[in-house]
Amino acid sequence: MKKIQSYILLAFAGIAVTSGCTKLNEEVLDEILITQQTEKEVAEGVTSAAYAKLPDIWQHTTYFALQEISTDEAILPYRGGTDWGDNGIYLSLHRHETTSTDPNVRNTWNHIFQGISRAFTAMEALKTNKDPNAPLFLAEARGIAAYYSMLSFDLFGLVFVKEDAEKTSKILRGTEALEYIKSELLAIEPVVESTTGPGRITKGAVWGLLARLYLNAAVYRDRYAATFDFKKEDMDKVVEYCDKIISSGQYSLSPEYFALFDDANHTNKELIFAVDQRADLNGHNRMAYFSLSGDMFPLPAYTGANGTDGPAITPDFYRAWANSTAPLDPAQADGRFFKQNLSIYTNPNDSCVEASKFNINRGILRGQQYGLVRQGGVFLKCDNGFMKLRKLVHDTRSKPTLLVDFTEQVDFTVPGSNYNSGYRVSKYEFSKTSVSGRNFGEHDIVILRLADAYLMRAEAKLRRGDAAATALADVNTVRASRTARIVPAPLTTINLDLLLRERGFEFYWESQRRTDMIRFGKYEGTWTEKNNTDKQKRIFPIPQSQIDGSSILPGYLVQNPGY
Repeated sequence: MKKIQSYILLAFAGIAVTSGCTKLNEEVLDEILITQQTEKEVAEGVTSAAYAKLPDIWQHTTYFALQEISTDEAILPYRGGTDWGDNGIYLSLHRHETTSTDPNVRNTWNHIFQGISRAFTAMEALKTNKDPNAPLFLAEARGIAAYYSMLSFDLFGLVFVKEDAEKTSKILRGTEALEYIKSELLAIEPVVESTTGPGRITKGAVWGLLARLYLNAAVYRDRYAATFDFKKEDMDKVVEYCDKIISSGQYSLSPEYFALFDDANHTNKELIFAVDQRADLNGHNRMAYFSLSGDMFPLPAYTGANGTDGPAITPDFYRAWANSTAPLDPAQADGRFFKQNLSIYTNPNDSCVEASKFNINRGILRGQQYGLVRQGGVFLKCDNGFMKLRKLVHDTRSKPTLLVDFTEQVDFTVPGSNYNSGYRVSKYEFSKTSVSGRNFGEHDIVILRLADAYLMRAEAKLRRGDAAATALADVNTVRASRTARIVPAPLTTINLDLLLRERGFEFYWESQRRTDMIRFGKYEGTWTEKNNTDKQKRIFPIPQSQIDGSSILPGYLVQNPGY
């Protein structure tokens, strides 16, 4: 095993990064360690290592938790007084009372900066590598480092820059950090390719990240402003880069909304940039199981694959959607809200289903849930050998009289924290091809997709003062594209508040909500179990372990205000 010393000083913790070889192309980006490496193998191995921290960052308890549970979209109570307590970290996260010792904040920080470390290691190795693809890999490593830096900038308000392996990293904040990330992305735009797949940095990914950077530039320049100054020149750039994506002809909006989050979504033409989680890369994420009940078993082949009674949709977020479609129920008005896969929900007599055809419902799950019933370690079957379906109860929680009947109300009270409280989210498909379904998700986790280009462009048009009709057209293009089932009716008017609402409907559970709410000036608002109005909570604390580790250089790493 060859070890390469990290070339970036991250709070003075030395990180050893293993390099390896693999076939680095559209099909495979993986790390396989060997003892002897050719130039080609080194180039591919170190580039793979730079990408390999993405799945860790996008775990359900790291970036997702920070971006979703801190908002009006998701809430994770202390289930039944026994589950998801975790010393109150999820309650504090939702209430904007997170401290510098929060383990999820620390883990997110560590994964991001380990990723940056690997990317810088890759860049150092690729500068002198003789493989013909080394310049492309070097550009991709630089690009993934820029993406990691975008995350650290958005979450923690700072960026580490390492220009000399022998010198201490420089810390940038505010406009300096913004311009640095921008320059890194612009530098690689001419080099990266367009067709290497959503799991790698492509031109489309660069354009999308630049659009996102310019869209949030007003926030990044002045984190704690009472109102943000969205400059016309920034909005022009958002429109320019979104135009490039939309007019490239490489991407198309998915007619079936939930196909974007299926196992086989890697080839979905709407995806621009994603965490590559296909089976041959040992995909490992729990996005599909996190919100489901512990008595929901989505896979007939695995009696141990169930949910975990995690976060729910807040009543505030649900009510906004329900009110927007009234008098129609949102499931009848918008195919993004719900997809029924089991007929028993509308026909109670359909209580037997072939195992190969069993699929749990998708989207936002409400009310009484039906599904497979596990007794004595096996699932019940009908006389014809089909899987038996019936009303679910909380057997796994030793509450056989409590129905798995999801309620709208969920909060931090004892009744509001019960196992059945809160509508749940089944957005990503529960993997049918992994070894357990629960722990290994083969769906790519979406970072950027074409719908975001349309909605970012619409927002930029509104913020620079264009006629609202031009922004409305972009929003309705996305709504009208979901033609596989229920097409949401076109909006007749648009403004910033309606656009934030639309972004919530389109991107719920995709780790965008916190950043969106800050940009729209809503993060200090009040919602279920949250009334903290402190603007300093717009960014998270630097982990105390990092502050302590940097104490050998006084004043080097300073805690964010308010922590």
